[in-house]
Amino acid sequence: MVIPTENLEGEISTKDEIWEHLMGNKVGMIGVCGIGGVGKTTIMKHVNNELLEGDRFQKVIWVTVSYPLNVCELQKKIALAMDKKLPEDEEEMMRAGKLMDIMGRVRFVLILDDVWEKFSLTDVGIPEPTLQNGCKVVITSRSADVCNFMGCEIVKVQLLSSGESLNLFLNRVGRDALQVAGLEEILKLIVEECAGLPLAIVVIAGCMRGEKDIIEWRNALYELRQCVNSVRVKEDMVFRRLKFSYDRLGSLRIQKCFLYCSLFREDYEFSRKEMIEGWIDEGLIDQSGRRQEVYDRGHVFLNRLEKNCLLEKTVDRFANEVRFKMHDVVRDMAIKSIDPEVRYMVKAGMKLSKVPNEHDWAIDLNKVSLMANYISEIPVGLTPKCPLLSTLILSNNLNLSEIPNSFFEGMVGLKVLDLSDTGIEALPDSISNLVNLSALRLRKCKMLKYLPSLAKLRALKKLDLPKAGIEVVPQGMEMLVSLEHRDLFCQNLKEIPTAILPSLSSLQCLVISIAKGMINLEEGARLSKLESLECEMEAIQDFNYLVNKSKDFESLTAYNLQLRIDKQDMVYVSGDKYQHKVLIAECEIGEECIVLPDTLEDLWIAKCKNMKNMRCSLNKKVLLENATELRSCSIEDCKGIECIVELDSSSSSLCCPVLDKLEKLTLNDLPNLSVLVRGEGVATSPQAFSNLKELFISECSGMRKLLSLELLQGLQNLEVLHVCNCKQTEEIIASSDLNASSSDKFTFTCPKLRRFFLEDLPQLKSICNDKGVMVCDSIEEISIDECPELKRIPVQLPLLDNGQPSPPPRLREIKIFKESKEWWESVVEWDHPNAKNILQPFLKFIEWSGVADKYSIFQNFAINKSRVSPITRANKTPSFGTPQREQSQKCV
Repeated sequence: MVIPTENLEGEISTKDEIWEHLMGNKVGMIGVCGIGGVGKTTIMKHVNNELLEGDRFQKVIWVTVSYPLNVCELQKKIALAMDKKLPEDEEEMMRAGKLMDIMGRVRFVLILDDVWEKFSLTDVGIPEPTLQNGCKVVITSRSADVCNFMGCEIVKVQLLSSGESLNLFLNRVGRDALQVAGLEEILKLIVEECAGLPLAIVVIAGCMRGEKDIIEWRNALYELRQCVNSVRVKEDMVFRRLKFSYDRLGSLRIQKCFLYCSLFREDYEFSRKEMIEGWIDEGLIDQSGRRQEVYDRGHVFLNRLEKNCLLEKTVDRFANEVRFKMHDVVRDMAIKSIDPEVRYMVKAGMKLSKVPNEHDWAIDLNKVSLMANYISEIPVGLTPKCPLLSTLILSNNLNLSEIPNSFFEGMVGLKVLDLSDTGIEALPDSISNLVNLSALRLRKCKMLKYLPSLAKLRALKKLDLPKAGIEVVPQGMEMLVSLEHRDLFCQNLKEIPTAILPSLSSLQCLVISIAKGMINLEEGARLSKLESLECEMEAIQDFNYLVNKSKDFESLTAYNLQLRIDKQDMVYVSGDKYQHKVLIAECEIGEECIVLPDTLEDLWIAKCKNMKNMRCSLNKKVLLENATELRSCSIEDCKGIECIVELDSSSSSLCCPVLDKLEKLTLNDLPNLSVLVRGEGVATSPQAFSNLKELFISECSGMRKLLSLELLQGLQNLEVLHVCNCKQTEEIIASSDLNASSSDKFTFTCPKLRRFFLEDLPQLKSICNDKGVMVCDSIEEISIDECPELKRIPVQLPLLDNGQPSPPPRLREIKIFKESKEWWESVVEWDHPNAKNILQPFLKFIEWSGVADKYSIFQNFAINKSRVSPITRANKTPSFGTPQREQSQKCV
C-alpha cells in the first residue's frame, strides 16, 4: 500500500543507507533508531513507497506495532496485509505456525514501525530473513537495545543540520516569511532552538504559519527559549519544544480539547464526529445556539489543532473519510502533566487485567482512561476517593461484566462515564446518585439488562444506548429535563411508555429504532427543539407518517430515516457530507407507495423487489417524485432494475427532475441493469445526469455498453468514473453511436474528469472505437487492472511545437496493478508511439492488498457479501478499538 508522506529534508543519506541494506545480501534485519520525532517513520514511508515501485520483493508489508506489544494483533495485521485471515479461536502458537507458512511462500519486506519491546520473530510467525529466502525485516524504534536484541544492523537517524532545519522550517511556514523586513535573523534563531528535531520544526512552523508581525516572532523566540531553558533531560527537551505550540493555541478551550485527545490509546485514529461528540460531552465547546453551530465550533477547534501540527491527518480507506491521530511523542507530552491544573491517569491499551489499586487513584485526579484493556472485574469494596474526577472511561473492556456498588461512591463529581463495548450486565444502584453526570455512554453493551433509576440525574444531557441489551426503558427517564441527546437504538426494546418523549423538552438529537406499533409518533412530533433525528422503522405506514410529520419539526436540520422490513445485522457506512438521508432496504416497492421527503439529499436503496428504475416500480407506481434536492444515490442488489431512467414521449422534455441535481451515483450488484437511460427521449435529452460528478459502477454484468455518446456529451461535470467487476462489459462508450462510414477521428471532451478507474473487466475490448479520441485536460489519475482484452487507451495527449506529446497538465499518476504489468508493457497502446515513454515518470506498478483495498471506493457496500449483509445503521460512531486477549489465551 502506498502511504501518503511529506518530502524528505536532510534524511536522504539515512534513507540511502537503509536502501543499500535492503538491496544487498549481507543484512536481513535492519533497525532504524533515533529519539522520538527525529523522522524514523517518515523515512520508512518513503522507503515503503519506493519498494512498491520495484519488483525485487513480492510483498511489501507495513505494520504499526506501538506499545504495548500485542502478538495476536500483530499476527492479524500481517496476515491481512498478505490477503489472508487467521482463525480467531486458535491459540497464539498455532496462529504463528500458520502465519509462518503463509509468509514463507513469498519474498517479502516487513516494516514494523514504532517497536518498543523485544520479541522473537518466530513466536509471532515471521520467518527469519536469510540469504536463501531473500526476505528483509525493518523495525523502527527509539531503543537501540531493542534493535540489538533482535539482531538488527542499526541505522541511526541523525538530527538535521542547521541548513536542513532552516529549509524544512521555511517549507512549512512559507518562504514568503523571508520577505518580512528584519525577520530572517529571528527566524534562524527560532530554528536553532528546535535543535535539528524534525517534529519540533514542523510543529513550531505550523503554529507560526501566516504570521507577518515581527513583534509576534520576537515574542515567540522569547517564549521558546523560556521553554527550552527550563529543562535538561533529553526527552523533556523534545516535550518543551512541542509545548511551545500548545502554549500558542491561544485558547484554554482548544488546549483542553487537545489534552482530551490523549485519553485514547496510542495510534488510535478517530473521526471528526467522534472527537467533536467527545468534546461536547466534556463541555469543552461553547454549547450556546443550535447543535449545528456547536459542531461547527468543534470543526474549527479540530482544524486549529491540525494546522498547529498537534494532530495528524490520515485517511480511512474503508470508510473513505479523513481521520486524525496523535503522534506518539505529542501524546506523551500531553499525558505528562502539560497543564499543572489537570491530573490524568491514562492507561489505555496497556493490557491491564484489573483496575489500578486504590492508592493509584489520587484524590486530585481529573480524568481516568482505562479503555481497550482486559479488565474483567473490579474488586468488591474498592472505593476510589476522587471527588474531582470528572471523566471515567472504561470502554472496550469486553469481559467486564460487573461493577460493585462501592466503586462510584467516592466519585461525586463524575460528569462523563463511558462503559461502551463492555460485557456489563447491570449498572450498580450507586449510579443513581451521580447527580452531576452529564453523559452516560453505554454503546454496544449487548449484555446490559438493568439500569437503576435515572430520576436524580437531572444534569444528564446525553444517554447513549445503541445496541444495548435492555428491553425496557429505565425508570425515571421522564425526569431527565436536561437531556439533549438520546440514542435508544436498542433492538430488544419492547415498548416506550406514553408521555416519555414529550417530557424530554430539551431533546435536540434523537436516535431510535421503532418496531410496528411500539411508539405513538404523535408524541415525537411535539419535540420542539429537535434538530437531528435518526430513526429506523419496519412499517411503511410509520415511515410515511414520520416523513409527513417531519415538516412540522421547525428546528429539524438533519435526519437519517431508515425503512427496513427485514431487520438483519448489516453493514452500511455513510459519511457526514449530507444532512438529509433515507435508507430503504428489503422492501416490496410498489405494493404500497413510499413517501420521500422533498428535502432528501442522500438516498440508499438495497435488496428492494419490484423496482424497475428510479422513478417507478414494476407495476408502474411512482417511487421518486418530489425529491428534487437529491445529491447522492446508491442502489445495490435490486434484481428488477433494468435502467436508472426510463423516458417516454411525455417525460423526455423534462428528463427526470429527481436527477437534476444528482452529483454522485453508485450502482452495485444490479445483474439486470443494461443501460443508464432508456426510452424515446434519450437522443434528445443529454441533460440527464448533467450535474453528475461521480459515477461508480460495480458488478453490473448486464451492461455490455456503459455510456451512449449522447449521454456522455451531457456528463460535462463528471469528475470521477470508476467501473469494476462488470464481467460482460465490452465498451465504455458505445461504438455504434459513431459514424461507421466516416474515416475521421471523433473527439469527445470530458472537461472535468479527474479520476478514471477500470478494474476487473475481462471482456472490455475498447473504451471507445478506433475513431474516438478522449480529451481530458483535467485528468489527474488513471488506474487500470485486469482488463486483458483492452488494446488502446484513447486519451489525447497535448502536443508540443515539435510534434511530440506531453503529459496532460494535471496528471499525477497512472496506476497499474503489478498483475497487469506485462499487459501494460506488451499489449496496450496509446495513439502516439512515444506516449509510454512520456508517461513513464507518472507510472506506478502497485500491489493489490486484497478486495478491501482494491474496491474501497465502493464504501457504502459490504466488502465480503458471503459473510456480511449490506446494511447497518448509518453514522455509527467507531469503537475505541477492541483489544485481543492475553497471550496465554486464545485470540478471539
